[in-house]
Amino acid sequence: MKPLIDKLKKAKLIAEEKIGFDQIVKHLERARKDLKVAEANLKIDSEASYNYAYLAMLRSGRAIMFSFGFRPIDGQQHKTVVSFAEAVLGKEFSELAAAFDRMRKFRNRFTYDEPGILVSLAQTEQSLKNAKQFVERATNFIKNKDPQKRLF
Repeated sequence: MKPLIDKLKKAKLIAEEKIGFDQIVKHLERARKDLKVAEANLKIDSEASYNYAYLAMLRSGRAIMFSFGFRPIDGQQHKTVVSFAEAVLGKEFSELAAAFDRMRKFRNRFTYDEPGILVSLAQTEQSLKNAKQFVERATNFIKNKDPQKRLF
């Protein structure tokens, strides 16, 4: 973990910051709400549902970073959150981290590069499944990191 933190600091991709536990909880609560929004939009708008599933993962990943006293900075914030979360959660998380990174890249494509690209229902359903697992894993990690703190 330390080598990754040193690398990200040197590249000026993260900054140390005192972040209150209340902010961590707010990010996890918002992630849970994002999952509900993604679920509600599943049959209405695949792109919106996919986007909210991704946001749930991003907010959960940021909560993990915050729990270590770091905030992503500069132009690669989303990618930095993916890398940090993968390093923290371990090898058994690598498949889910890879899904998070694929979602990041695909979301970037349909948001910035190729508006109008179709997001299939199957892609959206899988993204929602991955996001639910990711939010649960992030929440459990933070709970276990400081079991004295109440999350919800």
